[in-house]
Formats: sequence, structure tokens, C-alpha cells
Amino acid sequence: MTEIGKMKETLLKVENAHVHYGGVKALDGVSVSLDEEEIVALMGPNGAGKSTILKTIFGLAELSAGRVFWHEHPVNPVPHKMVAEGIAFVPQGRRVFRHLTVRENLEIGGFIVRDKKSLQERIDEVLEFFPALKQKLNAKSAALSGGQQQMLAIARALVTRPRVLLLDEPSLGLAPKIVKEVFAKIKEINERHKTAIFVVEHNLKPLLHIVNRAYVLDKGMVAAEGTPDDIFKNGILEKVFLGKV
Repeated sequence: MTEIGKMKETLLKVENAHVHYGGVKALDGVSVSLDEEEIVALMGPNGAGKSTILKTIFGLAELSAGRVFWHEHPVNPVPHKMVAEGIAFVPQGRRVFRHLTVRENLEIGGFIVRDKKSLQERIDEVLEFFPALKQKLNAKSAALSGGQQQMLAIARALVTRPRVLLLDEPSLGLAPKIVKEVFAKIKEINERHKTAIFVVEHNLKPLLHIVNRAYVLDKGMVAAEGTPDDIFKNGILEKVFLGKV
């Protein structure tokens, strides 16, 4: 990818990925990539393989064929190693530690940061993005609203200062107003920290306003790839969701 003549480095690449869950093909020869500073959407109906791509990158789904590349070098994804490399994963479902406080959740997010002073600096940095969480540092996470829990899940992932953020359905179960806030926060993270983001999402139209590119998946394969304008104009989303591909 280029921007005013400047070449962008490809941070992540999945090449010809095949993943099986029992006898079911979750991914059937999928290839996707993420350049530095990009936001790239993974779209498609339930069961298309979107979340499996993120899990494959992070080491939570095993490849039966294909490869994952990090900075153009092949890697064998293992979750704790991918975190150390600079990749953070936020699974769907607002998975916070509900019995722990906001502060304790953020501290767990920085488990690879050994120096306490450095960890606190990172937490303070993250909280500048999330002022509502700053006011509730000592509150149990179970007491937060759904939107605040989602913000906490994202904030916890940012404590390691990742180069790449993997977001799986960040707007799931949230009210439309909160969805707008979550998407605005994702865009802000990308712009201020230059964090590259892969995002799986079902709220398609608002998401396409903040992404650089999108992949449309169907039945474990890539049905289309392009800019938001490309995706809107070729009508591929309607075809995929209506089963006409």
C-alpha cells in the first residue's frame, strides 16, 4: 500500500490458510493482509470464517495448511508469543474479569511488563483514551455498563502498546449510540497511536466509514476485497448475505 508515495510495511499476512473444526472447513484457502496504520474489516455472514482468521493469527486456531507471516517472516502463532511480538486480541463478548476492579483488569493486560513504574505509565497512557474508566478504577468490572466493559476490554489490550489490534465483534450487544462511540474510539486509537487494526464486525455500514480496506468472506473463502467504496458499489455484501455468491 502507498500513501503520498510512501511504502507501507505489511505487518501481518495470512497465506492460503486452511482450518478445520472436526469435519467442517472453517477456512478454505484464505489469504488476507494488514499493512501498518491500516484498519481492515473482515465481513460476512455467520460461519464465514471471520473470527477464525483472528484466532489463527493469535494462535487459538490450528492451521492444517497455510502460513502466518509477521513482518514478512513466517511464524508459528502461540498466544503469549504473539503478545510479546506486539499483537493484541480482544475476543467477542466483552470478556473482562468481572470479579476484579478496572485497575486490576488493566494490570493483567500488562502481564508482560515487568517494571511496575513502566506498567503504571502505560495504564495512565491508556486511561487518557478512556476517561470514563479513569473515574471507575476501583470499581468492580461487573458494575460497569456493557459499553464500559467493551471499552475496558479494548483498554486492557492496549496496555502492551501493540502494533496490531485484533478486534472480534466489538459492537456485539451494544446500543446504537454506544456502537458509534466504540467505532470512534477505534478510529482514535488508530490515528493517535498508528495501531493497525483487523476488525470483525456485523455492523457493516458504520464500520465501513472508518476502515481503509475490507475483505468479504463466504463459506470460509474470500469472496471480495477492496476499499469501502468498492464493497458498496459491487453489491457483494448483499449477494453474500442472501446466499447468491
